[in-house]
Amino acid sequence: MNALVLDRLTSEAEVVIHLAATVGVRLIVEDPVRTIETNIMGSETVLKTANRYGCKVLIASSSEVYGKGVKVPFCEEDDRLMGSTHQSRWAYATTKAVDEFLGLAYCHQFDLPAAIFNTIGPRQTGRYGMVVPRLVQQALTCQPLQVYGDGQQTRCFTDVLDVVGAVYKLSQHPEAVGQIYNIGSSEEVSIYQLAECILKLTGSNAPIQFVPYEIAYTRGFEDMQRRVPSLEKINRLIGYQPRFTLKDTLNRIIEFEKDRLERRQDGLKD
Repeated sequence: MNALVLDRLTSEAEVVIHLAATVGVRLIVEDPVRTIETNIMGSETVLKTANRYGCKVLIASSSEVYGKGVKVPFCEEDDRLMGSTHQSRWAYATTKAVDEFLGLAYCHQFDLPAAIFNTIGPRQTGRYGMVVPRLVQQALTCQPLQVYGDGQQTRCFTDVLDVVGAVYKLSQHPEAVGQIYNIGSSEEVSIYQLAECILKLTGSNAPIQFVPYEIAYTRGFEDMQRRVPSLEKINRLIGYQPRFTLKDTLNRIIEFEKDRLERRQDGLKD
């Protein structure tokens, strides 16, 4: 993070929307030091700088903060259960929880934390383990779609366009200050169903390949079986309802990845 650039831009802003973080399960497992330092120290720098200029901040948290989940759907005030500190997989969840604590500690002055669930959309990279672009790219290149574990773990994927609209409304709403809101989708799908849907939408004949967690990540890796957000709180405040279905978003991602693949084959830059 360039502190000088951050200081200059923040001095000219009314609201800072802090979305930057180390992301992707693979990167988290392989490089936990970078995860911890980037997420906590980066957020601290943003908050201190914004506080210097009296600037409101919206912090993007993560569904990871709910850990193993005491109950589903996840509500903003729920108790949380994390895994052992011997599992670097939980480093990201812990750092984002610390970010929320930091934000709430500043809230009397300016802060507006928000929790964002599994955002997807065109241009998202699959480099660090993001499941949707990775599966779409595998389908379009007729490679096996690698589904980790038994594929029965479920997620609720949110279109980036839905997220952007909600983030803006929260940043402008005075009653949102000092609160945490889930931004997400209630359309729950297993990763195996996701892979099947991608195969159908792309028309690909690629097989689905199950990959044990210990091969995909590391021995003893723990995953969340379900991640489903409660959207009641954000709906009450700003009337939030997702506009895009999973199929809508997947079709946009597929078209984007098709175009990128064609450009690469033609020797053009992305």
